[in-house]
Amino acid sequence: MTTNVRNPGFPQLLSAVKAIADGVARENAADVDSKSRFPIESVKALKEASVLSALIPKELGGAGCSMREAAELCSTLAHGCGSSGMVLAMHFSQLACLTRHALGSAWFVSYLRELVQHQYLLASITSEVGTFGDTRSSICAVERSNGRFVLNKQATTGSYCGHADAILVTCRRAPDAPNNDQVLVLVREGDYKLTQTTTWDTMGMRGTCSPGFNLESSGDEQQIVPGSFADSSAQSMVPYSHILWSSLWWGIAADAVARAAATVRGEARKKPGTVPPAASRLAAVWTQLQTMKHNWLALAQEFDEIDSSADGKEELMSIGWALKMNSLKVSASETAPQIVHQALQITGVMGYKNDSKFSVARHYRDVLSAALMISNDRILSKSASMLLVFKDE
Repeated sequence: MTTNVRNPGFPQLLSAVKAIADGVARENAADVDSKSRFPIESVKALKEASVLSALIPKELGGAGCSMREAAELCSTLAHGCGSSGMVLAMHFSQLACLTRHALGSAWFVSYLRELVQHQYLLASITSEVGTFGDTRSSICAVERSNGRFVLNKQATTGSYCGHADAILVTCRRAPDAPNNDQVLVLVREGDYKLTQTTTWDTMGMRGTCSPGFNLESSGDEQQIVPGSFADSSAQSMVPYSHILWSSLWWGIAADAVARAAATVRGEARKKPGTVPPAASRLAAVWTQLQTMKHNWLALAQEFDEIDSSADGKEELMSIGWALKMNSLKVSASETAPQIVHQALQITGVMGYKNDSKFSVARHYRDVLSAALMISNDRILSKSASMLLVFKDE
């Protein structure tokens, strides 16, 4: 797909995403959820509005959006459809690895210019059979020969890979490399074959369409992202994932609270001059919602400040920053379901019914996935180990 590139800035992108959220994303969210299908309408609209190149530097034709701006785009889209918001967040997390770690490669600079023109959707395969959810360990390895590579991987999940234009895949640097010596490889449509191995019939986030796959791929050796995945993971993939995920979980929760607020206002209109009993509960959940937003906004802003500093790369590799990212992810993933639950208590049976305009059933099921996307237990275990040696200065 080739778009008419207009080089929109962040304000134009945010306006476009709000229209998409209130339009095609919201209109198709229930169907996407019930049929467990990819949100094709949302993604098509994002491509037409040049949103998928938002992180690409302006000199390459993108909007050069910051972390905070990317988070606002994801949270806005999630108001209309959680699955659409998650797809955009995952795409941005992959794109950040290229815009922040591959600009020294002429091949990737050319690819990013091409992405601006065609609005390619990037997916990821970081999981693998046998690693038990540890994304910083790989069994498969990339094999290089005569300027080409071969990479085959058995993935437990492949985030919307069947609908993407390219996939970023983690693997060992070479067949004789240790499991934690990893690189990222970009495989483009036409480079790979996917064989689906599991289904995607989940409780929530059904539109992300992430079953297991066996990947067989080959391509030009220049498609291997320069440097170590350890660096791109700590400096880009983890912060973008945790901050953007937190923002979209907030977006889902905010839409649930908006539905609760609408029911309270409806009750108030029936009895002018009185405050409905549920209004106090609404005020309490609104406080939770604002606190949750402050957390991800503050860390998005801090990331942007660190990233622009002279020693930013070192800071993003520090234990202190890793603990902040872990804490944000755990906190947001636990708070979002609590907020949606409170919204349900306010809306009552109308929020419980699937066929009601006040229904928060999809919101509830979508945010329950948050604690499982990189298990909170795994994250807390890593934080516990880091806290044994961390000294807060």
